[in-house]
Amino acid sequence: MDNDIIPKQPTYYEEVERKGYSRRDFVKFVSLMTAFIGLEQSAIGQVAKALQTKPRMPVIWLHFQECTCCSESFIRSSHPIVADILLDKISLDYSETLMAASGTQAEAALNNTMTKYKGQYILCVEGSVPMGADGVYCMIGGKTSFQILNEVAEGAAAIIAWGSCASNGCVQSAKPNPTKATPIHKLITNKPIIKVPGCPPIGEVMAGVIVHYLTFGKIPELDRLGRPKAFYNKRVHDTCYRRPFYDAGLFVESFDDENAKNGYCLYKMGCKGPTTYNACAVTKWNGGTSFPIQAGHPCIGCSEENFWDNGRLYDRASAFAGFGIEADADTLGKVALGVTLGAVAVHAVATNFGKGKTIHNHIEEGNESEHELES
Repeated sequence: MDNDIIPKQPTYYEEVERKGYSRRDFVKFVSLMTAFIGLEQSAIGQVAKALQTKPRMPVIWLHFQECTCCSESFIRSSHPIVADILLDKISLDYSETLMAASGTQAEAALNNTMTKYKGQYILCVEGSVPMGADGVYCMIGGKTSFQILNEVAEGAAAIIAWGSCASNGCVQSAKPNPTKATPIHKLITNKPIIKVPGCPPIGEVMAGVIVHYLTFGKIPELDRLGRPKAFYNKRVHDTCYRRPFYDAGLFVESFDDENAKNGYCLYKMGCKGPTTYNACAVTKWNGGTSFPIQAGHPCIGCSEENFWDNGRLYDRASAFAGFGIEADADTLGKVALGVTLGAVAVHAVATNFGKGKTIHNHIEEGNESEHELES
């Protein structure tokens, strides 16, 4: 298709202005996203330039076997530009959950985007694909999820698997997996795929992945499971504010005991933080307000593959790399209490707040960068 018949898309900054956001709002947003995707403060200008000059990319967001918590998390990001510009005005041409159109109008929007922007749109997939019984467990407009996925993926520039359902199958694929629920990367093998697992993922993490692709025109660096390293390179255990209590051998024994009230480590309550890689303890949800462990519930390891089949949620792990066997949880404090709470507590707290402080500094420095960006 000739480029001259493709409608000209506005830039992201043009949409920011059109929606009534100030220059300061834009700079703060850029600063925040730059920190989240793991870039130095000096890269703020590069991200800002990309969003000021590049036309918005069309996005097709498909929903299959899922509960829509990923969409809910995204649109409840602490920064309004995330939902208002990146999602709504990125050009969300098709989403069963969020679009106003329905029926034939919705399908027309999908087909128009696939045709006009072939090879130029981002495909976001939320939910697993049922392959059992010829795909009848999840059908839209008379087509199975698998048929729809194949059709839309063919013209996508990249695919983002939102949440654990799309990334690893989540609860639908747990044994005995009656619908044969299957994650996206096992069905589409000829496109770059970014997995953003979590149940749900953090809204700012989802926004950061999109901003990275928009800025650099390529997917971010991924770990061995296909997750962005900027968000999945550390264990929840390593950045948890309760880590010093683990090292001191101070554990919650039941959810209603005095140790729980004192905020001790939840490892004995089944916390999977030592084997789970995610940014929960640093980025948190709802504008950095809290995350499950801070709310008093152990991590269930939702960003790891097969987490529903990796043992009972409230049983502690028998062992995990780098920390010895289960018995250590009962004896560690007797040896380490005197030494650990001094050195390790400082290290753990510093690790936990390091990136959080970086994000805060990026925001503050973003204000100072406003004049520089304008010039």
